Amino acid sequence: MDETRKILTASILKLLRPLVRLLLRNGYTYGDFADLSKWTFMDVASKEFGIPGRKQTVSRVSVITGLTRKEVSRLQKIDTPDDSAIAHQYNRAARVISGWLRDARFHNNKGEPAPLHFDKGKHSFSDLVKEHSGDVPPRAIYDELLRVGTIAKDENGKITLLSDGYVPRTGETGKLHILGTDVQLLLATIDHNLQYGSQTPHFQRKVSYDNLPAEALSEFRGMSAEKSQALLVECDRYLSQYDRDINPDAAGTGRKQAGIGIYYFENDVNQDG
Repeated sequence: MDETRKILTASILKLLRPLVRLLLRNGYTYGDFADLSKWTFMDVASKEFGIPGRKQTVSRVSVITGLTRKEVSRLQKIDTPDDSAIAHQYNRAARVISGWLRDARFHNNKGEPAPLHFDKGKHSFSDLVKEHSGDVPPRAIYDELLRVGTIAKDENGKITLLSDGYVPRTGETGKLHILGTDVQLLLATIDHNLQYGSQTPHFQRKVSYDNLPAEALSEFRGMSAEKSQALLVECDRYLSQYDRDINPDAAGTGRKQAGIGIYYFENDVNQDG
């Protein structure tokens, strides 16, 4: 086994361990995973590994993936499930939270997200939703944010923000959606840097120590969360100026997705990833 393949194999095993742990916890079997893996190999090979100017064939996909021609033909006829509805819901809810954090019209005199009446007053929760989430019904956003524990009602009946971001606390489907989107984006960044990092690197860094006392982590969790959130809010304010859903008059060409993701990790050194 050459060195590149050896390192890639070790990296895949590290990736698979937490994924398999999650799959088993949710009743997903090896057979379920194998079927999705085969379909993904077929789909990526079909769409991204063709020869320029020539139509991709079943035979070529078979050669690239190691699947039989019969298996490739079968897989090409399968419609795979997607989470576009959940993704739409996630994006809408995230925009509302982001708008609440950065839009001064919905802040108190300390510059913090203010408690809001649902539909009373000059700047209500309904106004917030209409301003930052388009034509989605305010009640639908309210119910979703309440369900996942991001908002609550105070003793005056006003809606208060409990979290600085739309991270579902109770909704398992929402958390699983984040698995698909956030891990995908991180892997795409790593893949980009492996291919084009010397010309157009995408920022990818981490800070990690492996001989820390448990007592040091509590303060670090709080400090890292506070500083990370401040950076994310600053980046959000910058990008929101150019997002055409928020600012339809934003100039420029093309349609790009860009952002930055931050995550905290903590493990016992004597346990596998």
